[in-house]
Amino acid sequence: MFKRTPIIAANWKMFKTGVEAKEFLNALKERLPKPSVQVFIAPPFTALQAAEGTPFVIGAQNMHEAAEGAFTGEISAKMLKSAGARFVLLGHSERRRLFQETDARIHLKFKAAIASQLLPVLCLGETLEEREAGKTHDVLARQLTTALTDVTPAEFVLAYEPVWAIGTGQTATPEMAAEAHHFCRTSLAKLWGQEVAEKTAILYGGSVTPETAPALAAQSEIDGALVGGASLDVSKFIHIIQGFTP
Repeated sequence: MFKRTPIIAANWKMFKTGVEAKEFLNALKERLPKPSVQVFIAPPFTALQAAEGTPFVIGAQNMHEAAEGAFTGEISAKMLKSAGARFVLLGHSERRRLFQETDARIHLKFKAAIASQLLPVLCLGETLEEREAGKTHDVLARQLTTALTDVTPAEFVLAYEPVWAIGTGQTATPEMAAEAHHFCRTSLAKLWGQEVAEKTAILYGGSVTPETAPALAAQSEIDGALVGGASLDVSKFIHIIQGFTP
C-alpha cells in the first residue's frame, strides 16, 4: 500500500489578525521546528504572508473560479499564489451552507485551482439528516463526482467533514470516519484510477481535538485532520499534530 505522509491542516476561519497569526506561527515554529507531518495553515486572506520563513504550508480558505473580473470582494487563484498560498480549501460545509455554494460552483473552483497549480483541499460531507436517512454514500459520491468531472487527474487532497460534527463537539467515531474515508477512496479509484486513489491524502474534519486525534490516527484510511477551533490554540494544535506523528 502506498505510504501517505499525514497532513494536519488548520482552518482558522474568521479569526486572527496578521499580527496574531505571526505570533502564533512563530510560537509554533519555536516548539515544532521540524514537524514530521505536513502542517497546513489556512489563515484569513489578510494573514497569508505570516508564514514566511516557517516550515509550514500556507493556504487560503476559499477562492473565486474566475481568473479576474468585476467580482467585488472576491479573490482569484493568481492573487492567492502571489500572496504565498500553496493550497486552497474548497467546498467547506460553511461555504456550502452559509454562502449557498453548490456542487457545480465548487467544481468550477476545483478546475480553476488545478489549472493554476494551487493544491485543492476538497471538502465533502453529509448533514445529520442525510446520515440518518442512510444517504451518506450518495452525498459523498455526488459531491466527489461533480467536483472531478471533466478534470484531468491531478494532485489534490480530500477532507471528509461530517457536517453534524462541526462545531458541535460531536465527533464521528474513528470507525465511522474510516468507513467514509474508505468509500471516498474507492469512489476516487473508480473516477481517476487506483494509483491516484492510493496517493491521495484524505483528512478527517469534525471537531478534532487532542483527545480524539490518536484514535483517528490509528485508522489506516485517515491520513490527517482538518482542524477548526482547536487549531487556534498553539498547545492544542501541537498535541493534535503529535497524535498523528508516525
